[in-house]
Amino acid sequence: MTPTTFRIGGDLEVRRLGFGAMKLPTEPGDARKASLAVARRAVELGVTLIDTAHMYGWGANEELLAEALHPYPEELLVTTKVGVSRSPSGEWGLDGRPDVLRAQVDDALRRLRVDRVELLQLHRIDPETPLADQLGTLRDLRTEGKIGRIGLSEVTVAELCRAREIVDVASVQNRYNLLDREHEPVLEACAAAGIAFLPWRPVAHGTAGATAEVAAVAAELGATPTQVALAWLLDRSPVVLPIPGTARKDHLEENLAAADLRLTPAQRARLDGPAETG
Repeated sequence: MTPTTFRIGGDLEVRRLGFGAMKLPTEPGDARKASLAVARRAVELGVTLIDTAHMYGWGANEELLAEALHPYPEELLVTTKVGVSRSPSGEWGLDGRPDVLRAQVDDALRRLRVDRVELLQLHRIDPETPLADQLGTLRDLRTEGKIGRIGLSEVTVAELCRAREIVDVASVQNRYNLLDREHEPVLEACAAAGIAFLPWRPVAHGTAGATAEVAAVAAELGATPTQVALAWLLDRSPVVLPIPGTARKDHLEENLAAADLRLTPAQRARLDGPAETG
């Protein structure tokens, strides 16, 4: 039986199939109203893990989620990411300087209307700032009570190992899906250590049904290729927490229904074949 929940950091329990908020429009008007409705519907359908980031609208996405969902249900985890900043000219870049990370965490607390972010992820490791300074800052913020757990994003196995020498790592968020398994070694490392693995882009955009095997399995199950791709992730390892994103209620409901899909061992074996391993 595939487990439906996972304890991030060993104690923070969430349902494994979450929601990525990146695609939600935040500009005023009907699009924003629709975004609010999608976020609320996700929680109504039992989502307890929602992923956002400072970079998504430079805080606008965090503010949208607070408008939609605050005061948050006790079981809901809204995780955000810091470490990317925008220059006055509008260009973005990695920025893990301690003062920048502190400011972005404080901004996230204000925008999300919370005193503590239970899972805070470093959006990318900044190669221009010593890793010990970046993670040391997050460790200090955890000690101060502003962060509950620390996660990483887009890291290699070597970077994960170095990071774990500095702080406890509760999660890793790397690109990974049925047709793109470049970060398979990172997933394996997370599985061995009991670290939550949040695959971003959990469905290969526009290609979920591009292989004959995916399409065939979808037809056998009376499901969509997207649902098959998400069911494969859930079946891949109990540490995998997919966070598919959408701005439409019907797509949201389709995605979340994948949690009830069960692959047979034979179907799983067929799906394990087609991939790009990098």
